[in-house]
Amino acid sequence: MPDGANAMLVRRRRREQAAGPHAASWARGNRPLAVLAAVFVLAQLVLVRPVLGLGWDEIVYVSQVTSHHPAAFFSAPRSRGVSLLVAPVASWSSSVPLLRVYLALLSGLALHLSLCAWRGLFPTRVLVLGGALFASLWMTLFYGPQAMPNYWVAIGALTGVGCFLRAREERPAPVLLCGLAAGAALMAWMRPTDAVYLALPLLVLALVRRRQRLLLALVAGLAAGAVPWVIEAYTSYGGLGERLAEASRIQGGLGWQIAVDDQLRSLGGRTLCRPCTGSTPSPAVTAWWFALPVLAGLGLALAARARRLERTLVPLVCATTAALPYLFMIGYAAPRFLQPAYALLAIPVADALWHLVRAPGGAWRPVAAPLVALALAGHLATQLAVLDGTVSRNAESRRDWGRTADALHRLGVRAPCLLTGREAIPIGYYTGCSSGATSGHNENTTAADILRTAERRPVAHVAPAGGTPPRYARSWPVHRISDLDVRVAPGR
Repeated sequence: MPDGANAMLVRRRRREQAAGPHAASWARGNRPLAVLAAVFVLAQLVLVRPVLGLGWDEIVYVSQVTSHHPAAFFSAPRSRGVSLLVAPVASWSSSVPLLRVYLALLSGLALHLSLCAWRGLFPTRVLVLGGALFASLWMTLFYGPQAMPNYWVAIGALTGVGCFLRAREERPAPVLLCGLAAGAALMAWMRPTDAVYLALPLLVLALVRRRQRLLLALVAGLAAGAVPWVIEAYTSYGGLGERLAEASRIQGGLGWQIAVDDQLRSLGGRTLCRPCTGSTPSPAVTAWWFALPVLAGLGLALAARARRLERTLVPLVCATTAALPYLFMIGYAAPRFLQPAYALLAIPVADALWHLVRAPGGAWRPVAAPLVALALAGHLATQLAVLDGTVSRNAESRRDWGRTADALHRLGVRAPCLLTGREAIPIGYYTGCSSGATSGHNENTTAADILRTAERRPVAHVAPAGGTPPRYARSWPVHRISDLDVRVAPGR
């Protein structure tokens, strides 16, 4: 018996000795990723600033879970994922700075975990550079602390693809299968249709290679994230087909439509390019966009030469399927639409950049290294300049909504109240009113309902100055607020 006990102790010490260097190496590899995530959080708080008011889409998502404002109309393309994400704060506090800090911290933690999913597939230096390339894009910094879905789709894609590849190359451990399912669920939770496009190459690969556990984890994750959206389709939209058709109509009709030029125009800091008119930003702003496919192709060639093709090809294919609908199927653009593609492209691009600056022996290339460093510095400076302009414009527009709300309060329009007309959703939120529309994408009421509401509570219609009001509001007294005509229903 003593001999057996001694043998057990010896085996335990051997396991500990074997695990010790591995654990220390894992911790050393995680440290740079943690530092990158911390810098990302700090950059959001300093550059975007927690005092930035809520935007239009944010208002729709946040208002679903807050008790401080009426819920805004929830259109067919939207999913409840963002609302549930912000619920831990928005459900009990109306503080926007608190919500911003919460989302910034959460987005930094999520970036760190998603990059950790790639440990072992690429060297740590590649993951750090890839994460930095994605995190330093102006749209990543801008949307990280905002209640919007696309960043989280990107995080889900990065996590899911990393876990999928590791589970294929290693033994499919439970933690990797759970990571794959969680990444798929996060994508579907935020935007179910995007999740389908992103997961399609993984589904095909798992089927072809007959990897049943991977396929099951992926399908389970997608189902867990999409089931609430599908249930809501039947309870609120008349069925799944009807919801998809309505979502397509709101997005201008999905079909063959080239939006590549629209995406280019939006890179200058336009959060929504619809209609997308105006000139394309300067080459300094758009150069990185054209460099992406070139560097991705170089990364693919390097992977083929090093006989590790799959770990580079799979994220590139997923990035392509994620980007195709937004480049060739809708008639407008927003930079955030392509965030999942940018996240997946970042790691192969970083791999290519490291190859450009380091020789096989590890020595720095004397010409290429300074040129790449200079190009990256210029790219970062350009991204920060675009971010500064974007934050300034959006902060001013949101302050305008607040000033309009203050003027409406002086006119007696206070909660509980109803606002209709131009920008009724954001102005209504800032005023404390519910919003209504008798036509358009946010149609949720009728003229008769609006008139009945006016008999019980304050109702106002907002229109551009000099514009023609709807018939139900033509006899209401008109007031000029900045460049808006506000018609307030006569007192009860």
